[in-house]
Formats: sequence, structure tokens, C-alpha cells
Amino acid sequence: MSQIIQELARFAVETKLDDLPISIVQETKLILMDSIGCALGALSTDKGQMNVALARRFGGTPEASIIGTGDKVSLSNAAYANGELFLTLDYSNIIAGGHDGVYVIPAPLAIAESVGASGKDLILTVALGLEISARIARAVGRFNITPQTLQRARGNEPGPGLTGNAYSNFGAAAAAGRLIKLDEEKMLHALGIAGHLCMVLSYGRWQYSKNKYSAKYGVPGWQSTGAVTAVLLAEMGYTGDITVLDDPEHGFCYYVGYKQWHPEEILDELGKNWCFNTRIHYKPYPCCGVIHGILDCFYNIIEQYNLMPEEIESVRTFSMANPDSPAFAHKEVNSISGAQFSPQYNIAVAAHRIKPGVEWLIPETMTNPQILKFMNKVICHPYSGNRRDAEKNPFASLARVEVVAREKTFTEEITHKRGTAGSEVSWTEKEVIEKFRDNASRCLTQEKTDRAIEAILELEKVDNITHLMREVTL
Repeated sequence: MSQIIQELARFAVETKLDDLPISIVQETKLILMDSIGCALGALSTDKGQMNVALARRFGGTPEASIIGTGDKVSLSNAAYANGELFLTLDYSNIIAGGHDGVYVIPAPLAIAESVGASGKDLILTVALGLEISARIARAVGRFNITPQTLQRARGNEPGPGLTGNAYSNFGAAAAAGRLIKLDEEKMLHALGIAGHLCMVLSYGRWQYSKNKYSAKYGVPGWQSTGAVTAVLLAEMGYTGDITVLDDPEHGFCYYVGYKQWHPEEILDELGKNWCFNTRIHYKPYPCCGVIHGILDCFYNIIEQYNLMPEEIESVRTFSMANPDSPAFAHKEVNSISGAQFSPQYNIAVAAHRIKPGVEWLIPETMTNPQILKFMNKVICHPYSGNRRDAEKNPFASLARVEVVAREKTFTEEITHKRGTAGSEVSWTEKEVIEKFRDNASRCLTQEKTDRAIEAILELEKVDNITHLMREVTL
């Protein structure tokens, strides 16, 4: 019998809402708000519309809604579309060093609507899913919140061994399975199935490719269909690989492609010490999180001294992003993905005071001659400062920027990027709400937006998730 999956199944089936700390309840609601908001914003992009169109084409029994539209499709197709919309802008929160919410939330959200679950049910199940996801992230060296896992990650090369959210499918299945009231035995099999219906670490390929194609994180919506499939199969008696997390040689980490495997991190104080909320980064900018530190520095400089683009002679950035790696070395901005991983482009957009959000990723901005010309002023370097504090601090995001303007050099350096939990620049509920409003403004009325915010903030009072979905759809 599997020890790890057995304990995860028991945790998923037996944990009650009252067992959740208040901080976990509140953070879960904000994560839901941020994720749904990012989906609403993504509807303004071609990539977002493509995935909505595909989900409509797949169709199926109208069981669950596509966020921001008037469409209802099958459970798996709603999970697919919403998962893709969550990540399209690369604007959604980062939890365990990756976009865990993107991969965990779509399946339980779709099932919650289909079964008429309450807001309390959704809070509980999403929290369970995020916690399981974060704990398996620690096992693969992704969620480096302890000195031991931090040191392991620092000692490995970057690449597919430390990237990719395949592990999140266990959390997604646990959350979805709880909503359809799987018992412990069937939950055990649902998790075993989910471990096989997930992505391989294709993001590693994207990192090393100069062609910035759309599927940079794989296709997260597709993985969500695996979680839905896993729980529905388990409900019918289909059996899964219940020792998939116990075999260090040929188990989950082996066939998915993770370089590290430290299973003791999964069950340590499970249910007693919640961890997913300890390393959240709410993203202020719709681009790769590694670029955020230099954007914070740059904004601090240009806002403090009111520097205009034409006054700036040059910008030198120093960050944890390796400017020589294929992920960040390109300068072409011919796609949303290319824009999201170009430090030069994002600095140029910031210099021209384009409001962070969807506007950074629309064709008019990506083809703006002034922005493209400004990119030539930006020179990127790896961070060269003192890394001693960062070695001890898994929350650190060291960055430095030097701006030459008005015959002076303006310098700014930070340790934590804005939105990082547990730091002096962590986000407040107000900031998450403001971001949601901006993302929603392109497709929802102000009245609907207000009601959606109220419904999420008071989710415990929502007796049926269909009421929430009514406010975030047309």
C-alpha cells in the first residue's frame, strides 16, 4: 500500500473547513480572485480567444462555464478553457515557484459549479489542492522554503529538473475528488490516475528554444482535463497507480522528468503546518516573474525623478535572469510569449508609462515603433552583487538597475520584488482587488465586477457557486 498517496488521500477526504487557519481561508479567496481576474483579462487576446473557440468546438454537456463568456460546456472543456485563460497573460500568482493555481483551480471550479457546491466547499477544496501541490513541489525541489530544499535547488543546474507544474495535477485531482465526495479508497485511485494524466516537463524545451511559441508552459488547460478525467474514472471504480509517489527509481519524478526527488517533504506536518501561503507572489506585471525585480527598480527611478523616455540615454539591468540564456536573450517581440520573456521590451513599455495589464500584450503596444526603438537602450546583465542574503532567503529576488539620464546615473537595488508574501513589499487585499478590477474592465460591467468582488471576498456566504459564476460570465 502506498504511504504517500494514502496519507494525501486521507488528508483530502477528512480535512474540514474548520481545520483551515483563517490566513489560509483568506489567501485562498485572494488566489481565486487573482486567477479569475487574469482569465477575464486574457479574453482580450487572440490566444485567449483561440482556447475559448476550441472549448466551444469540443462542446459537450453544458455542465460548467467558460469564464467571461456566456458559454457552458462539459466539465473537462471548461477546465481546459479556464486553465488556458488563467495563464495566457503570464499575470497569475506564483505559489510554489510556479503557477500552481493555474493548474489546480480549473478542475474543482468546473466541478463545483456542476454539482452546485457552496462557497465553503470551494474554499476548502482549492486550499487542499494548493497545499498538496505545494508539498509535492517541495519534493521535486521546486518550492524551496526550507534551508534543505533551498540548498538542493541552489546546487542544481536550472532547467527542466526545476521547472514545470506536472506535480500540481495531484492537487487538482484531490480538490475535484473531494467535491464529488470520493471516499478515501477512490480518492487514492484518483490521485494515482492523475499522476499519469499530466504533462512531461516540456517547459524545459521552451527555455532552450529561440522560437517563443504559445505553449511555453505546456498547455495547462490540457493538464486540467486530466484531473477531471482522473476523478470521474475513480468514481466509477477505475484503478490508479497508488505507489506512483513511492518509487524513487521509476515513479513520478522518473517518467515526468524531475531531477530531484525528496518525498519526505510531502508528508512533513501535513495538516498541521500549511505551507502554500508562505511563498506567494502576486504579479504586478504581465511577464515572467524573474523580470519583475528590475521592473520594480526601474519604476522606482522613473517615478521618483519623473524621467521621460526621451530623456533616458541607457538602462542597465542586473537580475537573476541570465541574459545569455535562450529564455531571455531574444529581442524579437512577435508574440505574447516573446514579449513576456523580453526584459528589454518590458522595460521599454514601463518607460512609456503603459499601464501594467492587458495593454502590455496587445498588438498596438508590441508593434509601437517608439517602444521597439527604446529597447535598444536596455542592456541586461546577470546580477553581480552580494548573494549571501539570497542564499539564506528563498524569498529573495535580487535586482539592480542603473539609468543614465540628465547627465546623471540613477541607481536602485532591491532584495524582494513587489507582491512577495512575507516581505516588506507583500501585496494587500486592496491591491489584489485593484488588479482584478483592471482585468475585468474589458468584459464585465462595473456593477458585475463589484458583485464578483463581493462574492469572492464573502465566499463563505455563497450557497451555490453558480451565483459566483453568474457574476464572472456574460
